[in-house]
Amino acid sequence: MNPELLKDLVQMRMPYGKYQGKILCDLPEYYLVWYSQKGFPAGKLGMLLATLYEIKLNGLEYLLQPLKR
Repeated sequence: MNPELLKDLVQMRMPYGKYQGKILCDLPEYYLVWYSQKGFPAGKLGMLLATLYEIKLNGLEYLLQPLKR
């Protein structure tokens, strides 16, 4: 796994939608499940959301804790 992806998950904010402005790692799991069923957006945002979905699905949120400021 690319460590830069993890860094982006704790710094980048959701650019639109119900959770606009919220840091990606703070998005609720049900929102990521909804995206997984609907289809993640194209590009970097989609890749980050899919990665975050896998992290939360597998209980690996602790990987992000040391990166949060």
